[in-house]
Amino acid sequence: MLTIDGSYGEGGGQIVRTAVALSVLTKQPIEITNIRAGRPIPGLRPQHYTALSCIRTICDAEVEGLSIHSANLRFTPRDIKPGTYTFDIGTAGSMTLVFQACLLSAFHSSAPLTIVLRGGTDVRWAPSWDYFTHVFLPLISKIGIKTDIKLLKRGYYPTGGGEASLTIHPVKKLLPFSAQEPQSFTELSGIIHRANLPDHISIRMKHAAIKAAMKKNLRSTIQIDAAPSSSPGTGITLWSESERTIIGSTVLGEKTLSAEAVGETAANLLIQEITSGATLDRYAIDQILPYLALAPRGSACLIREISNHTHTNMWLIKQFFPIDFEVTPQQNALRIVVK
Repeated sequence: MLTIDGSYGEGGGQIVRTAVALSVLTKQPIEITNIRAGRPIPGLRPQHYTALSCIRTICDAEVEGLSIHSANLRFTPRDIKPGTYTFDIGTAGSMTLVFQACLLSAFHSSAPLTIVLRGGTDVRWAPSWDYFTHVFLPLISKIGIKTDIKLLKRGYYPTGGGEASLTIHPVKKLLPFSAQEPQSFTELSGIIHRANLPDHISIRMKHAAIKAAMKKNLRSTIQIDAAPSSSPGTGITLWSESERTIIGSTVLGEKTLSAEAVGETAANLLIQEITSGATLDRYAIDQILPYLALAPRGSACLIREISNHTHTNMWLIKQFFPIDFEVTPQQNALRIVVK
């Protein structure tokens, strides 16, 4: 049984979700100790419990220690069982984080598998729904991952109430990902989502993002998605696509931020990635690293910086696979090659 120190590096819930997903993928039983040991409230939180419960169900795993506040977990996977599964995360737990964990676990299944989730689509500390669908999923599709996605309703903090489905199609072989030279990004696309808030908020947000993009000669196409939800909420996701890759940025609206600040910040974050020469943004690299490790050797990309999350993810992946990540400076970015 492989033992994983859940307090290593960044020491957050991502270690738990990724370790369990890789356990299923490799059929390697694991024990995770010291889960979130350095956090103000250590152990498993409700959102982690839900993600692990979903994975346990789809592979009929044998699990010890799966409870709220648990600091230690033993997970013995079995084969993925194709079919349709419905889970209610409760309140506004992140649906995208659960989808990501299930997707990494199940893309090697023998037949399609559909996950229907209820919870939060656009919440703090997680990929927004539009980042998930317009950045993350298109990126891993370049590696060979095949999915179908459908949004029925958005959900915001604190009540959640969102609903969506993800169908994961079996994939036998992944492809390497190569984007190791700066790309040409000339157009910016985006979606502003809004629920139970005045129209002028999204309009001001849109104008601010377009104005910031124009300063860098980026043409912009930004849509506004307004629909009712059980809790008010808003935010913006922007992305830009080249021949080889996609980079994105997300900012959620907050009571303390003006609409103009939200739109401008999102645009400037994306511009910062483009200016650095990055071919994956600082959030995408965390999410795509396991797939790069599973693809044939030689995948390469440029990133603006290596966050603590990325360092931790590299360490965790190397616990499962005999690989390494070569990191070298390249102009204003860092070049990562999977070896």
